[in-house]
Amino acid sequence: MEVELAERRLLDALAYLECLLGYLGLVILPRTGSPYGRYSPHWSGLRVPARAAWVLQELPSLVWPLYEGARPSARRLHCWPNRILLAMFLVHYVHRALIFPFLIRGGKPTLLFSCVLAFMFCTYNGYLQSRYLSQFAVYAEDWVSHPCFLTGFVLWLTGMVINIHSDHILRNLRKPGETGYKIPRGGLFEYVTGGNYFGEIVEWCGFALASWSLQGGVFALFTFCILFTRAKQHHHTFMASEFMLLRSIPSRELGICNEDTN
Repeated sequence: MEVELAERRLLDALAYLECLLGYLGLVILPRTGSPYGRYSPHWSGLRVPARAAWVLQELPSLVWPLYEGARPSARRLHCWPNRILLAMFLVHYVHRALIFPFLIRGGKPTLLFSCVLAFMFCTYNGYLQSRYLSQFAVYAEDWVSHPCFLTGFVLWLTGMVINIHSDHILRNLRKPGETGYKIPRGGLFEYVTGGNYFGEIVEWCGFALASWSLQGGVFALFTFCILFTRAKQHHHTFMASEFMLLRSIPSRELGICNEDTN
């Protein structure tokens, strides 16, 4: 009993720490820039092939729920709300670790330290979410019909679909042989600069609502803090590219004409 109480306190402490880490990311990343994707060439250091990096860094968040689900002592997984919530977490990382990496087309190598940081976070958060849902989260059996759960599930599913569709648009931006930055069009990219990031934020906000827990809430908050900074960085790049494109088009093609002054 004392061991269980100590672990429950540990999970709460880890949740508050994750909240703090998200806030630090929100403050620091706009000043340093994100060492990720198209921005990684500005950083020096050892690099890992993109596909291998994605598999390795996301793998812990796939292994943890599988491990907890296979343990006979996972006492809360006899309840349907816990099973479904853990399955929602698992489904995301099945896609992220086993499907998404192998759809990448010519992805830029990932900085080793960036990959290691992502691996550490997925280990940390994978343990936090999986352990909480399998051992400590208590729900009524009819929680799956509660408006919070149903709304959260719909948001989670919608966000995941948006995220996957946006990734598909990004993969097909360039024709074979094309290089350079291109502005994505279609889907949520018609409304927001980072459609993929928007989808993932919505997804984990839905998960947080469905789980109605501190652990799920801080994960959604952390996701927002980190992806918001990346989306903002993308938006600045987008605006700069649009400006340069407009400057390269002759004024007569834009319908602009000089007025004669007397």
